Amino acid sequence: MESSLPWSWYFDPEILRLEQDAIFRRSWQYVGHLGQVAETGSFFAGRAGDVPVVVTRAADGELRAFLNVCRHRGSVIVEGEGKRASLQCPYHAWTYGLDGSLRAAPRSDETAPREELGLVPLRVAEWGPFVFVNPEPDGPSLEETLGELWSALPVDGLGFHHRVEYALESNWKVACENYLECYHCAVAHPGFSAVIDVSADEYLLQRHQWHMSQYAHVKNDGDARGEFHFVWPILKLNIYPGRPNLSIGPVWPEGPERSLGFLDYFFAPDEDESWIRDLLELDDQVGREDTALVERVQRGVRSGVLTEGHLLGESEQLIAHFDGLVREALSGSPREPR
Repeated sequence: MESSLPWSWYFDPEILRLEQDAIFRRSWQYVGHLGQVAETGSFFAGRAGDVPVVVTRAADGELRAFLNVCRHRGSVIVEGEGKRASLQCPYHAWTYGLDGSLRAAPRSDETAPREELGLVPLRVAEWGPFVFVNPEPDGPSLEETLGELWSALPVDGLGFHHRVEYALESNWKVACENYLECYHCAVAHPGFSAVIDVSADEYLLQRHQWHMSQYAHVKNDGDARGEFHFVWPILKLNIYPGRPNLSIGPVWPEGPERSLGFLDYFFAPDEDESWIRDLLELDDQVGREDTALVERVQRGVRSGVLTEGHLLGESEQLIAHFDGLVREALSGSPREPR
C-alpha cells in the first residue's frame, strides 16, 4: 500500500500558506460562466484560492480578468455581479474602467502616473460557456491543462440553470480526495449505488497529467454512462447519465480545516423541470452524505495520534496521483514543508 500525505498537512496553517502560493496562485480555476458577462458593461467577482478576481466585459466586447484589489490601499473593489460603466473602490472612490484603466483618484496629484496604476490583469480563458482565471502569467494554457477534456466533453449548447454554494468543516484536500474515489460509494451512497454500477470491475478510473476521470454505467443499461472529472487543483465536473446535463465548480480552502465551494448546474434549453428535479434530489443526497464523510475524516486526521493513512493501489489510484501533484507543488516552494 502507498502512504497518504502526512496527516499534519490537513490542519497545519503553515502548509496552507505554502499551498496558496505554490498551488492556487499558479493554476487555472473556474470562476463563473459567460452568461454573467454576456453584455458589454457587465462584470462578476470571484476568487482563485485566496486571490480576489473580477471578470469584465468592457465596451470593446473583450473578456478580461483582473486582480480585484485597489492599487491605492489594497481594498477589494467589487463583490457579486452586475452591469456598470466603471468599478469604484468603496474605500476612497478610486475608479477603474472595465478595461482596467484608472479613471479617477480623488485628491491625487494630477501628475501621478495613472497609466501605471490600473488594475493588475490576470490570464482569462473560455471553455464553452465556462470562464477560467489564472493568477500565474506563465505556464500551460487552459487547453493544455484540460487535455482531452477540451474537445471530448459536450460543453456547448447547455444553459445555466442555478448555482449551489456549500461549506465544509474540512481541509480542501480531504474534499478533493473524497471526490477522487468511489470505493466508499457502496457503503456511503446507497441511493447513488442503486442506480450506478460502482463495482470495481465496472467503475473505470483514468489519470492524466492534470486531470483525473471516473466513468460508470447505469445498472442494467450499459449504454448510459456517467462521467466525473477532476481538474487540478480543485475543479469538480459531473455529467450524470441520461439527458444533457453538467455541473461544475471548485472547492477552495477557507482555512486549514474549512472549505467553501459551489457548483454551477447546466442543462439543455427547455429541459423538463421534473427530470431536473429528480436529478438534483439524487445529487443533493450524495452531497449531504459526502459532507458528513469528509467532516468525519477531518476530525480523525487532526487527532495527531497517527501520522498518515494508506491508499489501495487500484481503487484509490487517483488519490495517489493527486497527492503526488501536491507533493510536487510544495517541493518547489521557497519553504518546503517539514
